[in-house]
Amino acid sequence: MSPLLAAVLLSLVSAVAYAAAAIVQERVAASSPGHVYAPWHSPAWWGSVALNCLGGLLHVAALAYGPLSVVQPLGALTIVFALPMAALCVGRRAGRTAWRGALLATVGLAGLLSLTGGAHSEAPAGGERLLLAAVAAGFVAALVVVSGRIRRPVARGVVVAGAAGVSFGLASVFTKTVAEEWTADAPLAEWPALLATAGFAVAGLLLSQASYHRAGLAAPLATVTVVNPVAAAIVGLTLFGESFRYGALGATLALLAGAVAAAGLVLLTLGRTADALVPEVRGAAERAAWSARPGGSGGSDRSDGPGGADGSDGSDRDAAPAEVRERVDVGAVAGPRAHLEVEVRSRAVAGRP
Repeated sequence: MSPLLAAVLLSLVSAVAYAAAAIVQERVAASSPGHVYAPWHSPAWWGSVALNCLGGLLHVAALAYGPLSVVQPLGALTIVFALPMAALCVGRRAGRTAWRGALLATVGLAGLLSLTGGAHSEAPAGGERLLLAAVAAGFVAALVVVSGRIRRPVARGVVVAGAAGVSFGLASVFTKTVAEEWTADAPLAEWPALLATAGFAVAGLLLSQASYHRAGLAAPLATVTVVNPVAAAIVGLTLFGESFRYGALGATLALLAGAVAAAGLVLLTLGRTADALVPEVRGAAERAAWSARPGGSGGSDRSDGPGGADGSDGSDRDAAPAEVRERVDVGAVAGPRAHLEVEVRSRAVAGRP
């Protein structure tokens, strides 16, 4: 087997391991709503941790056999693998909007990674590393604070996933620093970078778990998958002296690829938000129709006693919710919509002319 083929196979298996870990994390988040960041009691969560570690080891092994320009773009396939795996393993099928968003995010990220990274790079000095760690930690903390003020679960999950992606990206940066400057004569000389690597990696793991809380699988996973290498690439371009391939043309193409990836994330987020709104709108429509029905909680024809005003025994009132469910029709919205409108004709729902 050639080294390049080995790198490709290891990269694909690594992407599958990351996708499986994300599916398990989302399922744990759905079954353990009281443990947002670290459901220690769940064996399945520890299994997702093991899968993430396996994916990282396979990724490092792939880099040992193949070039970065091949291995990094293949890692973007995580989201593409996750959608059919989720449908097969847990019965969660992705709609057309999710697939379009996932493919756009993957293509954009693959294009961006294939254009990033120069042949020469220099590790930043110790003071720059400390400043980098402080700024990155502050940025991650700010994203977490902002996420706490967002009411929509999907949007909140995407912001938390962005914080997780930044944490993972910084962990990769400090891992690269340790790998380039580690020597057997002084194995602990890079202990600050090792400590930063461990801290950002743990923060990324906990934040990625929290991002799946009531937000589904696709949008948070795509956000982590895109933001992680983008954050690392930004640090590489600004501090490591890396550059885009092909000069100004490569920089322009990289910006276009980044825009495509961002469009995919927006499509995933809006599509998931629209899907989540449908049950809420349906429930609101049913409540409004029931309140508008004569004899309902908002109607004017209340009965004065056990029976109705016309002497009936009120049995039709018990059957009203079923009638409302039959008469109120709230369908899925075609495509993302910023606002949804619901029209309820109360007299028609009540069965009156």
